[in-house]
Amino acid sequence: METVKIKVAARGDEYAPVVPVIVPDLSEVREFAARLHAEGVAWAGEAFGWPAEYNPERPEPPLDSKMTFTPADFCIGESRIWFFSLMWEGGKDAEPAEFLDDSNVIGKQQAE
Repeated sequence: METVKIKVAARGDEYAPVVPVIVPDLSEVREFAARLHAEGVAWAGEAFGWPAEYNPERPEPPLDSKMTFTPADFCIGESRIWFFSLMWEGGKDAEPAEFLDDSNVIGKQQAE
């Protein structure tokens, strides 16, 4: 875990405060997601202090999609603050595709 500074944009307001936020080490998040994926059971809760969820692969395709199945996915974080997701687009035995939104991270907090 590390503490980073996040710029939080408030709606309708030009002021965007900067606050310290603790984000998990991505290798630990990947290990946690891999354990959930190995179990293959839907899960939702809190992990590393952030809301998170895992959805296993389903045989039916997503609506309006050319995919032949719905891939398993894992996500953690809050949109527009810090967010990380994994999706097993190539099937349950393939490596997952990753997406990290840390665009609001503006710097690491120095230890005091």
